[in-house]
Amino acid sequence: MENLDLQVLAQARDWRARGHTVWLFTVIETWGSAPRPPGALLAMRGDGRVVGSVSGGCVEDDLIERVRGGERVATPQIVSYGVTGDERARLGLPCGGNLRLVWEPLDDTAWIDDVLSRTQGHELAARVLDLQSGAVRIEPAARGEAFVFDGMTLRALFGPRWRLLIIGAGQLSRAVAQIARLLDFEIICCDPRDEYHVTWDVADTTLSKAMPDDLVQQLQLDPHCAVVALTHDPKLDDLALLEALKSPAFYVGALGSRGNAARRRERLALFDLTRDQIDKLHGPIGLHIGSRTPAEIAVSIAAEIVAARNGATVAITTEPNTTIVARSISASSCASAGPRGVAGVAAQEP
Repeated sequence: MENLDLQVLAQARDWRARGHTVWLFTVIETWGSAPRPPGALLAMRGDGRVVGSVSGGCVEDDLIERVRGGERVATPQIVSYGVTGDERARLGLPCGGNLRLVWEPLDDTAWIDDVLSRTQGHELAARVLDLQSGAVRIEPAARGEAFVFDGMTLRALFGPRWRLLIIGAGQLSRAVAQIARLLDFEIICCDPRDEYHVTWDVADTTLSKAMPDDLVQQLQLDPHCAVVALTHDPKLDDLALLEALKSPAFYVGALGSRGNAARRRERLALFDLTRDQIDKLHGPIGLHIGSRTPAEIAVSIAAEIVAARNGATVAITTEPNTTIVARSISASSCASAGPRGVAGVAAQEP
């Protein structure tokens, strides 16, 4: 589950600690077009203030009206939207979509502390809600599991925050970091060169002067981590890649032309890396979108990282005006997703 829902839980817990009445709404099923997946959360105070989202706005407005109008639940209840055509039109649900939610009162918040503690420790956790009793328990979860609702029990997954390690603190790295913040990554930038630290100005990021390979080992990269090497300096990029490619990180990429990428792979083959590990490397990095400026290249890099995170299949081409073919950009730790057609592979020149 994305970090937005962890923020929802944290805010709900804080509201409850300040004495507010709080309810949680969880998406359990969707049909047709739905902007939020099963498991998505919204928390609401008794005065109608909300955090999170279950529909992108239309259903939220109706829920606020119901709560402000005095409607209450003492035990978990199922709420359906979009069942009739009139209701879809009134609420503005797109493409004939409809959804079902579980509406539950938040009384005990100890389980929220447990979820936040586990995810901060980079563990996967499952929240199991019994709709009949309202009882909640937290249990370990395994990668590859999905949200489950069987009519009586809801099991929602919460994972550690996605992390992005950027090697190099130059202009392109700043652009990548700014975009990655919007994509809900925890961002760590590593550059041992003092002169680059002066210009690093991206808020809510960590800047390290450690040697890249040392930092990769220190971070103990897991399947929620991505690494991008952007210095154009083999002494720095290759050191980080040597360690990152041995890790379970879901994405490892390096900036450079096709020629530079080929030479980098030849260098990496001289070390204790297997062919499968070297083949994990994305390079040239990014999806081909005709990028020229640092901001455009950053968009292409971020798009490829998101595709890998989502297990997406993209349309690619290695040269202009050639046949476009399909390629899966995925990692074993990521859940499979449907096709998301995006053209290209490389953000750099040949």
